[in-house]
Amino acid sequence: MEAKELRARAREDLAEELLKLRKEQFALRMQQATGQAVKPDQFVKVRRNIARVKTVMREQAGGDPKK
Repeated sequence: MEAKELRARAREDLAEELLKLRKEQFALRMQQATGQAVKPDQFVKVRRNIARVKTVMREQAGGDPKK
């Protein structure tokens, strides 16, 4: 998922996507804790996608916390 694709979405869609990604992240952590086989690169992909969604949501809100 690219930031360009996310910018075309509505804020409500982004909130749903963030929730979905957080659930996926939780599921990965639970799989790892129970000893199931988990691909380590999935953790990185999900974490980066969460960051992308949160960045686009912050851009759409119009707030720039660095200024």
